[in-house]
Amino acid sequence: MPSVPSELIFTAGLAHLLVLLAAAMVPFKLDWRGALGPLPLLHRQMYVVYGGYIILSIVAFAVISIVHAPQLAGGDGLARAVCLYMAVFWGVRLGLQWVLAVKPYLTSTLDRLGYHALTMVFVFLTLTYTWAALGPSP
Repeated sequence: MPSVPSELIFTAGLAHLLVLLAAAMVPFKLDWRGALGPLPLLHRQMYVVYGGYIILSIVAFAVISIVHAPQLAGGDGLARAVCLYMAVFWGVRLGLQWVLAVKPYLTSTLDRLGYHALTMVFVFLTLTYTWAALGPSP
């Protein structure tokens, strides 16, 4: 198996931007304002903080992958460690696709298509970063 092409990592960086677009819709689609309203203020604040950290992580993954794709594909120790972290991050998120109770929220054909497209993006990200982390050196 050849080493991962840097263009694939660059493309994965762009794919993170698609995830961010989907993530921007979540608070509205799930009516966070109404659903979280009855919770104590600290609980609502924690949702915002945790969501912010996840968004910040995805932005960092995008920037690192777009700006440093050749280095990540280079296969040195730090590159492999960063790619392994991203592979685990997205692999866990991919696994959650099958356990999260999303069906009641997939009310339209567009919602269902978007959900399945997002699942494919998670597969792509997981496989790409796994290949970069564990594949052969260039």
